[in-house]
Amino acid sequence: MELLFICILFVLCVFFMALEIFFIPGTSLAGIAAAVSLIGANYLVFDTFGISIGFTVLAASLVVCLALGIWMLRSKALDKISLQRTIDSTAATAEQLSVKTGDRGKAMTRLALIGNADFDGRIVQVQSADGFIDEQTPVVVCRVIEGQVWVKRAE
Repeated sequence: MELLFICILFVLCVFFMALEIFFIPGTSLAGIAAAVSLIGANYLVFDTFGISIGFTVLAASLVVCLALGIWMLRSKALDKISLQRTIDSTAATAEQLSVKTGDRGKAMTRLALIGNADFDGRIVQVQSADGFIDEQTPVVVCRVIEGQVWVKRAE
């Protein structure tokens, strides 16, 4: 009876680990349940069969876990379900993307490093490149990087 319970715990460990890897990735209850099942099965082997068989099963379970982990990484078995696309989109608005280096505008809010500025009727979120800038201060765009607009005081 104990042997059957130990085998069930090892099978549950494999089931929960597969569930963790393929269906609900991340540290979740399935991963914790897999670890608890593995530890519980090894504990029961020590308790039921003694130290010599316990260490043999513990070593075998560690070798199997390590071998499966290495096999999964080297065989690229996870490539079929992994994300292959690169993210090329941006959260920048059309107004932010339309602003170019050298454009002149006026700070709509106090730029405590980040705020809003008006460029010919286009209100854009900007970052200050030279410290705090008060509201209604003329600004000029000094650089634009992927929709992130950097401004400084206009001379």
